[in-house]
Amino acid sequence: MVIEMLSKTRIWILLAWLMLCSLPILACGSHLTLKIYGNANLDDTIDQRDVDYVEGIINGTQEYSELADANNDGNIGQEDIAQIEDIVAGRETNLILKDTANRTVSIDIPVERVIVPSGLTAEAFKVLKATEKVVGVSNAIHEKTYFFPEFADLPSVGGWKIEDYEAAISLDPDLVISYEKWPPISEAEEKLDPAGIPVVVLEFTDPNFVTEELVKLSYILGTNGAEDRYIQWRSGYERQIDDYVNNLSRDERPSVFLETGFKGLNDVGTYGEGAKGSLVLELTGGRNIAANMSEAYPHVDSEWIITENPEVLMKYVYSSELDWGWNSTDEPEALIEEISSRDGWESIDAVKNQRVYLISNELMTGLDSVVGYLYWAKLLHPEFAADPTEAYKEYMTDYLGMEFPDLVFVFPKP
Repeated sequence: MVIEMLSKTRIWILLAWLMLCSLPILACGSHLTLKIYGNANLDDTIDQRDVDYVEGIINGTQEYSELADANNDGNIGQEDIAQIEDIVAGRETNLILKDTANRTVSIDIPVERVIVPSGLTAEAFKVLKATEKVVGVSNAIHEKTYFFPEFADLPSVGGWKIEDYEAAISLDPDLVISYEKWPPISEAEEKLDPAGIPVVVLEFTDPNFVTEELVKLSYILGTNGAEDRYIQWRSGYERQIDDYVNNLSRDERPSVFLETGFKGLNDVGTYGEGAKGSLVLELTGGRNIAANMSEAYPHVDSEWIITENPEVLMKYVYSSELDWGWNSTDEPEALIEEISSRDGWESIDAVKNQRVYLISNELMTGLDSVVGYLYWAKLLHPEFAADPTEAYKEYMTDYLGMEFPDLVFVFPKP
């Protein structure tokens, strides 16, 4: 039966709500709708309830849902019910989904051979206990010998992204998982489509989407349910942050200057309106003094910072800028001293009260990003009950099967 598109207005209302929810990191729940065709009732699980929902659409008792068109042929009917039943039983031969770049991708199932250039995505394979399906990686993954010993002998397809398409094709993969922009997904499609190799974009860079991406990957790999324990673990910490922060008054949220780059006292980079760093500060219980600046990444001068007199100074540091995080066990005391001793900064409350902190970028993306947010909340509110280091140990040992190293990702440690 062909379903008329009269109810699409309602769909667009739902999508608009989801887009609004995607802006904050922890608000509106920890994930968005699972965009796999067959998730008819949009509850993020494909099961008998989706079969019932499709039957309701056919009978006129349920509203149209794009994802109810499980075989994506433009019609909703018995073929879609059959596809959903196959997915539930684990006997589907094809899976259709919208990837992180909002592309509709059709994947032949089962998927047994996958090329994974991204370390964040490779980490997801470890969480799903599916590392044996990876047949090609990048040099960047090879360099992380501690983190990815199981991939040390696999062939490389590029430096940190897919670059050597001949090498990729020679590995005869069932699927390549790529970034949207590195390389441009159109380039990857152009090179791999003639060989019959599908490309799906799953990045694990945006904490709004990591849960959805993990579930999506689990359906692709046939490991359904392997992600459940991780999702419960992550959601528990997200709720802990939300519950604490939502009970804070404005006065209980310290004013913060978040530095992203320093070229001199007259040119200090920060995060303004809409920037991720500003949103993270808000959602972990801080008040960004640059939040109302119209630019996402404005540059300010030192006098303005001194006049604003923030209670906390935080510097967001990339591992490429500083030998720390996975690179070293050294504590970066010298950088704290450099920030605190800038001309005139001795008068800032954050410096006087020794509330100058460094935050590594390594815990702000990927499946361990919730640990990063725990650290932000703990630095801003020392009385916050959660122990970020213990949470990271849990993640490393319970979900990656690795011994937790005594490394430095936040300094001074809360």
